[in-house]
Amino acid sequence: MALAVMLLNGASFHGECCRHKVLLSLLGPLLSHSKLYSSYRRPGAEPEKKLSWQNADFSFKKGIDHLKTQLRLLKKETQDYLQGPGGHPVSQRLLEQTRVLWQFRSQEDLNKWVISSDVEIGGKSKVYIKLGRNNQAALLYGTLNTEVPRDGETKYSGYCSMRSRPAVGSFNRKKYYDWSNFNSLYLRVRGDGRPWMVNIYTDPYFSHQKDDLYSYFMFTRGGPYWEEIKIPFSKFFLSSRGRVQDYQHPVWLDKATALTLGFTIGDKVDGPFQLEIDFIGLLNDRAHREEFAYETYDKN
Repeated sequence: MALAVMLLNGASFHGECCRHKVLLSLLGPLLSHSKLYSSYRRPGAEPEKKLSWQNADFSFKKGIDHLKTQLRLLKKETQDYLQGPGGHPVSQRLLEQTRVLWQFRSQEDLNKWVISSDVEIGGKSKVYIKLGRNNQAALLYGTLNTEVPRDGETKYSGYCSMRSRPAVGSFNRKKYYDWSNFNSLYLRVRGDGRPWMVNIYTDPYFSHQKDDLYSYFMFTRGGPYWEEIKIPFSKFFLSSRGRVQDYQHPVWLDKATALTLGFTIGDKVDGPFQLEIDFIGLLNDRAHREEFAYETYDKN
């Protein structure tokens, strides 16, 4: 464990960020059950009895297998890059009007998403995700509870969310979505009449922007029928740590900074909820000409 930490620190000390990422990728399977950094522990919780290095699984075979997998991914990425953006010819990309980002037909599709709730801060809300009827959609369901934990610190509670995992390439490199040819988010959902918040998480350039979030509302009808929802990207507003920012600007789709997409429910109404999602895609609506829905101004 100590040797692994020294290798990682040594790679970053010499300023070679690429070496740091490669070493972290290769040593990932070996340290899959270990913690290099101390995690947050709520007051009153029992500390871990085992030391971090005791949970490490040093397996040479796992490391070799992981290296082979990463090399295969690198080979495929190279072939796609030579063929065109996303592995498609340039002409096809330029004429593309719609694109399906996520659809839910198997457990593998569900594994691309993670769910969370206010249990992380001591709340009592519950959230689950599973495949819907005939494996044709993702069913997100649970119970919302706005009871505030009695820890003397938390003031608000009552939320559940679903968020896509960040896409990674070979050797754990970040992959970005290029949405520059589209102007709207397109979804096919079936809800219970409760409002949701659609969130776009971006990769910040500066550390103080790590909590920046682009959001907009999604209202479901309820009932037995599916509905198709179109949300223009010009409607998304910028917020940070739950506060809408005075300085607003559109989502920078041309810079491909979109990392993950998420859905959050927190309407302060206790009780059960459910949301079925058939697919999530992009749409280039030629009739939509709005660049940004909110007032912008220059700072003094």
